[in-house]
Parts: sequence; structure tokens; C-alpha cells
Amino acid sequence: MVPIIQPYMEVESNRLYLDPLYSSDPETCLNAVIQLKNSVIGSNRQKGLVIKLGVLPRLLNILGDESSTTELMVETVVTIGSLVKGTDDHVKSLIDAGIIPVLLRGLAQNHAPYVEACLRCLRTIFTCSLAPVDVLYSDQTIIPHLIGMAANTGVSNRECVTTILKNACTTSEHQNFLCNNGAVDALAALLSSSIYRVQLPSLRCLAQMCYQNKKVSSIIATCSYGGKPIPDMLVMLMARDKSTEMQLASAKCMTYLCRAEAISPNDSRIVFKTLPTLVRMCKKDQSPEERVEGAETLAYLTEVDTELQRVASISDHLIPTLAELLKYQPPSAGIVGTGAVSATTMKKLEQEMRLEQEMKQAAFKAFASLSANDEEIRKKIIETDFLMEHVVTVLSDPNPRLRLAAVRCLHSLSRSVQQLRTTFQDHAVWRPLMKLLHNAPDDILTVASSTLCNLLLEFSPSKEVPYYPILECGVVELLCSLTKQEDPALRLNGVWALMNMAFQADQKIKSQILTTLGTDQIFHLLTDPDVNVLMKTLGLLRNLLSTKPHIDHIMGLHGNQIMQAIILILEGDHTTEVKEQALCILANIADGDSAKDFIMSNEDVLKKLTTYMMHSNVKLQISATFCICNLSWNEEEGALERQAKLRDLGVQKLLQQLLTTTDTTLFDKVKTALQQFT
Repeated sequence: MVPIIQPYMEVESNRLYLDPLYSSDPETCLNAVIQLKNSVIGSNRQKGLVIKLGVLPRLLNILGDESSTTELMVETVVTIGSLVKGTDDHVKSLIDAGIIPVLLRGLAQNHAPYVEACLRCLRTIFTCSLAPVDVLYSDQTIIPHLIGMAANTGVSNRECVTTILKNACTTSEHQNFLCNNGAVDALAALLSSSIYRVQLPSLRCLAQMCYQNKKVSSIIATCSYGGKPIPDMLVMLMARDKSTEMQLASAKCMTYLCRAEAISPNDSRIVFKTLPTLVRMCKKDQSPEERVEGAETLAYLTEVDTELQRVASISDHLIPTLAELLKYQPPSAGIVGTGAVSATTMKKLEQEMRLEQEMKQAAFKAFASLSANDEEIRKKIIETDFLMEHVVTVLSDPNPRLRLAAVRCLHSLSRSVQQLRTTFQDHAVWRPLMKLLHNAPDDILTVASSTLCNLLLEFSPSKEVPYYPILECGVVELLCSLTKQEDPALRLNGVWALMNMAFQADQKIKSQILTTLGTDQIFHLLTDPDVNVLMKTLGLLRNLLSTKPHIDHIMGLHGNQIMQAIILILEGDHTTEVKEQALCILANIADGDSAKDFIMSNEDVLKKLTTYMMHSNVKLQISATFCICNLSWNEEEGALERQAKLRDLGVQKLLQQLLTTTDTTLFDKVKTALQQFT
């Protein structure tokens, strides 16, 4: 019976101080608020009970009552501040009750303790992910007022304001608004403060403002305080005598400035200070949280710059250091399975397991960035003990963010020809990758399909085996389905992978691709607004139409549709590169035996070839001449008849005119074609 009676008893005992809350006597009400404050401190259970009893409207009423004393209002806000330090549900209840507008109005009061209490409460609310940050921008006067408080109030208020601004800066619009209202100058002044708890949130706010924002980053990089540019101030805050969290926050800010192109990646402050600081943050003597943040920031810094990748890879045993993150074991790992576990212990276990996943995720991100471009770095990373085992295992992990980091790492490593032929084959990477591709979210699907493109290159070991096992996993069907996705990146990856698969493939595979994709879909892809999709589709057709028997077989089945597709491209408003691909496909068709007839019987296509032979672009001239050469090859059956028809169209005379070309490649093609006619 205890579980039923206990809540009733708690409600009754709470009423001893809850009922006086509604007293009209200020002193009685004040004592009730103080008693309420003391009862909820440190107890989420008590906080939840008080909220459930409907106290929030009364607390807000006290703050809105002009007759309330300043002492009563301060104690009320402090009590609310304790309530918002509970769970996310508690915070949501207070937000839904309308606490934020009340606290913001409180910032305009002249009573310093009340303003400080309101700021502290707002700081706690805005560190919660549920906080509606846009409310700070709904009134154009709120942000300027907060920035003014950061410059002209006490230490506690400055700490609160900078923390609020940091957490309320989540979009480029927010970044620009803060910048336009003087936040950069205010934060620059606070960076030089001698008070640590003001410096650190100011630094974090500054970093948040310049993240992926070129305009704001440019302003920050050129702003000075006391004669010192902000980047130089950040370098000073990375000194070894500063706390590790200060060093890390400074390095993160410099990283964001660099990635936003406000500071060059070869700037000495990046190469000799920021990069080494981030490498040091990954070391075992740092806390797990700092190692995660250090590795992720390092991954972001080195993601696109080849030289930074090279320098980082040889810095202070970084690769073995990152590998250690994959081996991290939570301190409480041995508790599981030893019997009953308390709720507190279970919560601790969940936090440690989450941290373990974050460690692996950070390592994979860093490895993905480091190995993006350099073959030697890839070799070093892939030779790390059990790395591929870790990657392959994580591809099946239920955590999507961890899977994404692993597949990004795999994608960077898959750019290595040597590793595709060795390590990737040894670990049969395509199996978990194919499994991952089914029902994956778009972000994972994009990277995973890009990796599959690499696996299906002509040098992939799986292509050396007839009808390799990946076909049995439905790879053709999967890739064809990608070509129908709304996301152009997925369409591109689908066509690209099919193109790679078709290169030097046997006839059975080519037929399966054509049958599954269908000529209607090929037509659709040839009208794709993304020119990259169009180019890869033409590349797919070119690979399908290679090797004489394959050309004749495919043209025998789909010749009319393919010719229509080529004419569509040649007549369309396309770039030289696109039309060159179409002419190369015609040249492949002309290399077939029976397939030649599709060109020779089409007067329109033949006239187009003569037009492109005299085009102003030499690449198109070369492709058209190569096609004529294949059509007139005199060692093949029916050559005389084809030559006669081409001669009647004036082709031979055009070839003779082209002998004056200064392009050596075109000259060689013309000379070879003329030799067929003689």
C-alpha cells in the first residue's frame, strides 16, 4: 500500500507551505517562497511534484504583481531558477507557462540582485536544447540590451549574458544580428578580462558566431582590442599555462576562422599553434570529453586542406593517438551483468556508453579528414591495428551518427586503388556496406553510395570474379533506385556506380543494368538539370556500348532508343563536354559490326557528324572524325558501300580540308580516316 499512500502524504505535507503562497500578506508569502525554494533544491523529484501541484502560475503572478516587494521577487526568481535546473520536462513546463518573457522584462529593472537572478535563470533555460532561442530575436531591443549588459555590468552578469548569447546563436541570421549589434567588440573586450569565468563563455560565444559564416569571420579576424587583433589574442589563450578547456575553445575559434577563409590554412598561427593544440587535446592525459572535442575539431580543420592533413598526420604520433579512441573502455564497463543495478548507476552507465560512442565517432571523423587526399596517409591509417574491424563492426551500429562517421572514414580510405585490391577485399567490406544502404537515412545513403562507387571501379577485385556475389545482394536494383531519388547527389552516385560497374563488364552484367534501369529512365536522366548526372549517364552508355559483340547485342535490343537519346543531346543546348561524350558514344556504336547500320541509315546523324567535323571546338572535331574513321574502316564487311555514301556526303573532302589543322591529335585522326578511303 506504500506506493499509493506516499504521494498523498507528500501533497498534504507540501500544502503546509504551498497554501501560504497565495496569501495577500507579503511577509507570509515571502516565507512560503523561501520554504518552497529550500524544498526543491537538489531534488528533481520534489521539483516535479511542485510543478504538478500547479504552483507555476502563482510564481509568475508574484513577478507580475506591482505590489510585490523586491525581496519577494528575487526569492521567487531564485526558486524558479532552481526549478529549471531539473529535467528537460521541468524546463519545458516553465517555458510553456510563459517564464521567458517575464524574465526578459525583469532585465529592465533597476534592482541589481533581481536582474542578476533573472539572468542566472535565463542562462539555465538557454543551456537546454528545448529553449526557444528565436524569442530573443522577436523583439529587436533584447539582443542589444544583453550586449550592453555584457559590457557594463558585473562579473556574474557578464558570464550569464555571454553564455545566453552563445546558446542563442544557432543560425547565420543570429550570427549576423549579433555582429551587427556590436557583439564582436564587446566579446573582444571580454577576452582580455582577467576573470576566467568571463573569458571562457566569451570565447565560446565568439566561436559560435564565426562558425561557417564568412562575413562574421572576416570581421572577427580583423577586429582588435587594445591594439591586439582577435586572432593574436586567441593564440595567447592557447598557451600551455591556460586551462585545457580554454586552449581547446581558442583552437576551435581559430579553426572556424580558418574554415570560413578569414585566416589562411598556411598561416603560422594555424600550422604552428592551432593544429598542435588540437593534436595535444587528443592525448590520453586529457579528459574523454576534451579528447572527443579535440579530435572532432581537428577533423574539421584538416577536412579540405591537403597540406594540413599531411602536417597533422606526422604530428606527435597522432594516428596511434586517434586509434586509442577506438579502444576506449568506460570505467564502469565491468558492472553490467553483476546483478541488480540502481537507477543512478544505470544512468552513469548510459552516459559512459554514450561517451564511448562519441570517442569512436570522433576518431572516425578525424581519420576520414586525414585520409581524404593522400595515399601515404591512407596506408598509415589503414595499417592501424584492427581499424577495419572497428569500421566494419560500426557499420551495423544502431547509432546513426556513429554509422555515418564510420562510412565517411571508409569512403576516404576507398579512394586508394591499392587498398581496394587488398584490405577491402580481405574484409569483404561490400557486405556490411550493402546492408547499410538498405533503408538508410539520406546523409548515410549519400556517403555509402559514394563509397560503393569506388568499390565498383574497374580495378575492384570483385569484378575479377564472374557474376560476383555483390550482384546477388541486389546492387543493380539498389543503384537503379538511387537514380530516381529527388536528391541530385543520390542520383549522381547511382548513375556513377552503374557507370563504374559497366566498365569492362561482361555482357550479362551490362544487360542486367540496361534491363533494370530501362531506356525510359535513361532518357529521364539525360534531361536531368544536374549536368554531373547527365555526364555520368553518358559515361554509363559509353561503357555499356564497348566491345564489338556487346555493342551489337545492346544496339540490337535498344538501338532505336539509344540513337534517339544521342540525337537529343547533339541537338540540345549543352556544353562542349556533354556533346563530346555523345559523339564518343556514336564512335563506339560505329565500332560495332551490325550496329554501324544505325548510324549509316540515319541521314540526320550523318549530317550532324559532318557539321561537328568542322566545328570551332577541336575536341568535337576529334570525336566526330574518330566516328567517321570507325564507319569507313576498310577491313570490315560493307566498307566500300559505307565509304561511297560518306563520300557522297562530302566527308572525304572535309577530311582533306582538316589536314591543315595544327592540332596533332586531330591531324592523326584525319590521316587515319583518309587512309581508309584510299
